Amino acid sequence: MPGIFGPALIVLLQQERGGLFSVMWNNVQHPDLSRFLFIGALLFIIGVAGVLTRRNIIVIFMSIELILNAVNINLIAFSYQLQNGVGQVFAVFVIAVAAAEAAVGLGIILAFYRNKETINIDEMSVMRW
Repeated sequence: MPGIFGPALIVLLQQERGGLFSVMWNNVQHPDLSRFLFIGALLFIIGVAGVLTRRNIIVIFMSIELILNAVNINLIAFSYQLQNGVGQVFAVFVIAVAAAEAAVGLGIILAFYRNKETINIDEMSVMRW
């Protein structure tokens, strides 16, 4: 394949030890802890920003689920790094808590919507209907 992409493909596809392709393939097969922590932190930041800035209660619940998923990624990453299953057990408990939170939260949202016909968080300050 002559042209501009020829030398780039030769560099990427070289199979000798220390080539760019073999380094990338090795990083994919053996990821380090920092990559998982970065993804978890990114999800956590997106979730917190969603909770703090949105007024729609459905979006707030989805943001809380993002926060819980970020915690699960970190727990499983540390469990893999430490070679034990404690983090995975805690992740299962977090998933159970997230499922219960979603069921109870959606029930409360449906009850509120039937009475007030809105899902805006600003109008949820009244406890008595």
